[in-house]
Amino acid sequence: MKQRIITALILAPLVMLGIFELSLPMFIVMLAAISMLGFWEWTQFVESKSRMAALVPATLVGAISLFVIPFDALNLNMLSNAHYAVLTVGVIWWVAASWLAITYPNSTPIWKNSKLLRHAFGILTLLPFFWSVVMLRAENVQLDPYHGARLVLFVCFLVWAADSGAYFAGKSFGKRKMAPKVSPNKTIEGLVGGIIAALVVGWFTAGWFDIHFTSAWSMIVITLATVVISVLGDLVESMFKRVSGIKDSSNLIPGHGGILDRIDSLTAAFPVFALLYFLF
Repeated sequence: MKQRIITALILAPLVMLGIFELSLPMFIVMLAAISMLGFWEWTQFVESKSRMAALVPATLVGAISLFVIPFDALNLNMLSNAHYAVLTVGVIWWVAASWLAITYPNSTPIWKNSKLLRHAFGILTLLPFFWSVVMLRAENVQLDPYHGARLVLFVCFLVWAADSGAYFAGKSFGKRKMAPKVSPNKTIEGLVGGIIAALVVGWFTAGWFDIHFTSAWSMIVITLATVVISVLGDLVESMFKRVSGIKDSSNLIPGHGGILDRIDSLTAAFPVFALLYFLF
């Protein structure tokens, strides 16, 4: 626990500085590096003889996306069909992945023996995450360089509040298990507690960060969808680790495991939030 706290105290300020102080191009480079580390950790789930070879498909698809999807400030503020497509694909994936996790282990035979599907799942997990964070970070960047940074941090706050609320509510009131064969500690009561905590934090943070929604109901619906899918996103990674016999995705972050262990909820939350936010 001591190592976990020390690491968090060091990383938190660095993450905040990266979100707010890096220029948009440098932020994209940093996020691409984090995503590549995530892809590297995902190669364990593919169970290939060579992890370097297993990294090739994700690297190629990621590189192609940079050629197909514009990522300069101007185009990121005038979202095209390609931008919306990658967000939509991400949302569809997380709905499908949530079903896989909730119905585990009955759903396992569908994908367990397919390396192609395991590759695809990694790409669908990390690529929409990368693009959704980039789009939010670039929002209105030419008029207010910190507006997009506040949006990114807003989503992080929602997920962190949901995690904390779910932990304390689950510990105090949890009885009904969400997906006991994937993660025995997650309960329906914890989910409700997480939703309430995220709604409260989101309501006050939106005003503090000057983030505008079309209505109060819009903010509530977007927050609700983001939080529910973030909790399910955590279950999805737990499912893949359980099938692969892995406790942590890596030991890259002392006391916290790997990149995927830290961003599992965020990979699900960002595409859902971004699509709903830009649409509504």
